[in-house]
Amino acid sequence: MNRVEKKFMELKAAKEKGFIVYITAGDPDIETTVEIARELVKSNVDLIEFGIPFSDPLADGPTIQEASQRALRRGITIKAILKAIASLRSGTDVPFVFMTYYNPILKYGVKSFIKDAKESGVDGVIVPDLPIEESGELIDIAEAEDFSLILLAAPTSTDDRLKAIAKRSKGFIYYVSLTGVTGARKDMAADLANNVKRIKRFTNKPVCVGFGVSTPDQAREVAEVADGVIVGSAIIKVIEKNIGRDDLVKRVGNFTRTLVKGIKSK
Repeated sequence: MNRVEKKFMELKAAKEKGFIVYITAGDPDIETTVEIARELVKSNVDLIEFGIPFSDPLADGPTIQEASQRALRRGITIKAILKAIASLRSGTDVPFVFMTYYNPILKYGVKSFIKDAKESGVDGVIVPDLPIEESGELIDIAEAEDFSLILLAAPTSTDDRLKAIAKRSKGFIYYVSLTGVTGARKDMAADLANNVKRIKRFTNKPVCVGFGVSTPDQAREVAEVADGVIVGSAIIKVIEKNIGRDDLVKRVGNFTRTLVKGIKSK
């Protein structure tokens, strides 16, 4: 059992919902990424997703695309991200997972990527552009290393596909709450509750919802039906608006705590 599974067991025992934050590694620079991650830990997030910047992020909307470009312009590399996470790991047991596309993993080498990620203190990976039909190698290597390959389900997923995802996903199932790319939305999908229930017919694994959550009220709404809430673009927007300010990290922490309160205040 790795840190992701352990965390969700603890949350279930405490009758709490998980709060997951996504940040783009290297935005605006790797040193600030480390500071932000430490602030997120102090803000009581349950898991941190570190996005590995990629030039063609098919699932990401403009906010995360721009964050990736800022990081890439500064020359961010997977090696630098691994080194940064290793420096974070000694101070916390909060689970860390990568979110990236398959091309960087393939170029790095699948076995080497998982081995080096695990040694640095990373507990899992999410790969939005790798369908389950083509993920056999990554799943097999991840399972052998007790490394969570977290699979995505969508509103358009068939029952047969959900069964396959539920069987092979480890840690939790990432439910993409809407069709389209990442980004803050004014309203959550009307069919959210029914779709989460549909996934839960096939599994006892945690189901966490991402794409579109940006306010405490939305986070609370999602937490009513799911096991965890994932926020990315809204956090990245706070970072983007405050680049160059001495209190950037503090502002990210303050915003994050409003979201945590929305979920944990029950």
